[in-house]
Amino acid sequence: MIWFNSKKEKSIEPPAVTSMESTLEPTVELYETMKYRVANLQGIGARQRQEDSFTQMNALDEALYNNYGLMFAVCDGMGGMKDGKLASETAIASFRRFFTDMDRRGRVAEQLRQSVYAASEEVEQLLDGDGGSTVVIGIIYHEQLYFASVGDSFFFLKRDGKLYRLNTEHNVCHERYLENIRDGIFDPSECRSDPEAPALSQFLGMIGMCSVDYSVRPMWLQRGDVLLACSDGVGGVLSEYEILDALNCESGQDACRMLEQRLVEHARPNQDNYTALLIQCL
Repeated sequence: MIWFNSKKEKSIEPPAVTSMESTLEPTVELYETMKYRVANLQGIGARQRQEDSFTQMNALDEALYNNYGLMFAVCDGMGGMKDGKLASETAIASFRRFFTDMDRRGRVAEQLRQSVYAASEEVEQLLDGDGGSTVVIGIIYHEQLYFASVGDSFFFLKRDGKLYRLNTEHNVCHERYLENIRDGIFDPSECRSDPEAPALSQFLGMIGMCSVDYSVRPMWLQRGDVLLACSDGVGGVLSEYEILDALNCESGQDACRMLEQRLVEHARPNQDNYTALLIQCL
């Protein structure tokens, strides 16, 4: 495990799990500049090599994140293709360059979306379309959250004791469910039972990648919020109740320890690489 700096906060009770709603506008109040504490979890699972990559920029320096923002990203290289580790590392390097050069007076959300396409092109050119990676990337700038994702990694927000899934998965199950909704069929069971359901429909490095899930407008953050970006080795194994229980820990370190403990308890024989970045808003 690798840990970043962490600071204790009071946990929020009682726990509950809900879907994301349009009620995430902040309570208007005057307060001092928000502070952030970041913790990290990473393990190889039952695989032979680690193909996840992650990064954070400015998270450990209050002056830097107040002036230039904070960036974090988790990339899950695809093990069934050519060199998943190289794919995820290439994407991470691309996002770091983007954040360094980002025009902070411009449209951050659109710049972030374009940076995902740029990273995908780099991976595609490097691996000739035979390698790929998922991504969850977030930017906190002036206490507002921008995020984007491609693939099946997870991005959660814990607020007021509830857990919200902020991003959408790009897989066959989700694509067919959307098609069924357009046809007036609202039962997702058929989509979930399809053996091809988990297959990715979009990923970085894919030839012709055409869809990025991203926040069109930023979300105001509140004190007490906890963000969790993680690969499917975490989000695809643990239930929302298990994740929320961990995020209720007072420190990011304790939360990551609990997440790993839960993964060990599941004892999946084919446990994938697992990576998580946790951001506490203080």
